[in-house]
Amino acid sequence: MTGAANVDAAEIAKFDAAASRWWDPEGEFRPLHDLNPPRLDYIEARAGLAGRRVLDVGCGGGLLAEGMARRGAKVTGIDLAPGALEVARLHALEAGISVDYRQIAVEDFAATERNQFDLVTCLEMLEHVPDPAKVIHGLAELVRPGGDVVCSTINRNPKAFALAIVGAEYLLRLLPAGTHQYARLIKPSELAGWGREAGLSVTDLAGLTYEPLSRKARVSADTSVNYLIHFRRPESGTAA
Repeated sequence: MTGAANVDAAEIAKFDAAASRWWDPEGEFRPLHDLNPPRLDYIEARAGLAGRRVLDVGCGGGLLAEGMARRGAKVTGIDLAPGALEVARLHALEAGISVDYRQIAVEDFAATERNQFDLVTCLEMLEHVPDPAKVIHGLAELVRPGGDVVCSTINRNPKAFALAIVGAEYLLRLLPAGTHQYARLIKPSELAGWGREAGLSVTDLAGLTYEPLSRKARVSADTSVNYLIHFRRPESGTAA
């Protein structure tokens, strides 16, 4: 499966349609705005940011990419949604933040940029692609030996369905209905397995707890709904 094939056109269109509202903290991306500070803190604590060459895969409108750049990283962001990328570029320009945004699939980017990044992030994207395992292989190829990969996604179980889909999308309307499909949610064991198959080692698994009414988000031990996983590529050997 090539990078072009590992794309859901409906997902791209969905995020492009909302691109102009990406930076509105009260809009449909409100949960991402609330989750971003603890996500950044986790990434910085686990892998470091200052002075590191970082790739953000599935960067969307640039919320995480800009945050990492503000903490001293040299950031490249890739995505396939042209509208979201344009918003990301304009916001970075207005904010005086330097981020290199490119419209390309991770699998295709890995063909020319293998081993080039100290840290690769892929947050809240894996559940939106047809073959997430293929994406993980791309991440493993892009990170240098000894480098770090951090991903986040949503667990697949009844609690996650109740909170992340029914509650967030249909009851509280924090996200547009249809944002997530239950069948595409990913168990931590599945994600860890794909990482190992790609030549990565799991170094940490943490929950990302979100209280929508108080808008409080924190890293926790509860991985039953949202979670983060930190991989490291061994110094020796090559990515599978």
